Amino acid sequence: MEPSTERVTARPASVLAPFIDQYVGYRMTGYPAGLHRGLPSAHMTFIVSIGAPIDVVAQPDPSQSPQDYRCSVGGLQASSAIIAHDGYQEGISIALTPLGSRALFGVPAAALWDTSVEFDDVVGPVGRELWERLQEPLGWPERFAAVDQILTRMAYPDRVVAPELTWAWRAVVGSGGTLPVSSLVDEIGWSRQHLARRFSNEFGLSPKLAARITRFERARRMLEHTPSYITIAQVAASCGYYDQAHLNRDFAELAGTSPTLWLSEEIPSVQDTDRSAGRR
Repeated sequence: MEPSTERVTARPASVLAPFIDQYVGYRMTGYPAGLHRGLPSAHMTFIVSIGAPIDVVAQPDPSQSPQDYRCSVGGLQASSAIIAHDGYQEGISIALTPLGSRALFGVPAAALWDTSVEFDDVVGPVGRELWERLQEPLGWPERFAAVDQILTRMAYPDRVVAPELTWAWRAVVGSGGTLPVSSLVDEIGWSRQHLARRFSNEFGLSPKLAARITRFERARRMLEHTPSYITIAQVAASCGYYDQAHLNRDFAELAGTSPTLWLSEEIPSVQDTDRSAGRR
């Protein structure tokens, strides 16, 4: 069987839009069995499996044991998870920003930093309900509607992140990770130490590391989707790295491999997007 990848995207319901960027439905078939890297990102991990569970054989935090998940939820991370697959994967990835952790889970994103858990261990029976609904023989629009219904029901939009931290997070991500911490300090009016403490207590990492992960994610996506005649050095320059060696070091530390080796080994990411479901 020839490898085949289907991806369908949709926007969430309006009440969820402030903290969920999109839904990505994915179905990958015909690939050789192997390993997939779950890379650091500016989104939290929130993936609902359809069919076989998600087999995490190495966690971002090496002290956490390998585990299978029906619906995997996790905070931001600064290293890769390793997921085993048999050549078939299907599910929905929910692009949840850390600004939505309080609204959906009742805790700051920092409470889930560098860890993975089963969704119903965080939110109770509604977590299993979400997984069970998506096991039904539905089309993508119906699946996205089911996610909307359940997450809207459990969301508390008034549980919000402090406005200064909301602005700081969006500024870091909006700049592609190139905005210096000094600019955040100047805009908010806090000391650098106070900003770092409040930011870390809310999101689990410092503003500097958040910028580094955002820049890495931008470079990784650009490497995936630009033509082969665009060099890694050109991508590095475009994303704000000093040079290709700087990008290579970030890949080694955040992805656990080099850009070249990652591109040659990696199957398509379930969090990337190809086409729209035509909804909203």
